[in-house]
Amino acid sequence: MTKKEKAMDIARILEDLYPNTPIPLKHKDAYTLLIAVLLSAQCTDKRVNEITPTLFALADTPKEMAKKDVKTIEEIIRPCGLSPRKSKAIKKLSKILVDQYNGKVPASFEALESLPGVGHKTASVVMSQAFGVPAFPVDTHIHRLAYRWALSTGKNVEKTEKDLKRLYPKEMWNKLHLQIIFFGREYCKARGHHPEECPICKRHGRKSLFLKKAKV
Repeated sequence: MTKKEKAMDIARILEDLYPNTPIPLKHKDAYTLLIAVLLSAQCTDKRVNEITPTLFALADTPKEMAKKDVKTIEEIIRPCGLSPRKSKAIKKLSKILVDQYNGKVPASFEALESLPGVGHKTASVVMSQAFGVPAFPVDTHIHRLAYRWALSTGKNVEKTEKDLKRLYPKEMWNKLHLQIIFFGREYCKARGHHPEECPICKRHGRKSLFLKKAKV
């Protein structure tokens, strides 16, 4: 079986398990999704979803958020971690959206990645989920699983993203990245993983996974 054939077989398994892929972060538009993804850095989606209702009750548009004091934002988002940095980024990017983009989130990788606190992964999530533009955001789950399944060398997230984009057609990217995330959380966790019981690893996992002393 070639790597391409293996990749497509993995996609079929994921499609059977997760035919529907709701976005894990609660949001109502591109702006609230952008803020939620920014908050999710080094924080669980569950925790973000617990915090954003309070934050968005305070302000859920760039115009309203730009008026709020950084300390007020920081207090609300503190449970998400990195609150001093994230609160400043939220305030600054909201002001930029008002001043430069008429209060709208730009549908451009370049424009998004120029915003404070917004990296390539965050921009990719917004482009794919808010605007339907093909993108393959790579988080820790996807990076880890692509290596476990020998779809990528696992050197860094940039390399993993390029490898996955080469293996899968563009029309699959937006849904597939969510399917892999869901699978990683349910079947292929970082700790306590049993490859012989994993629906994908038992068929396509690296041989080292089945060695008692192997570490992934």
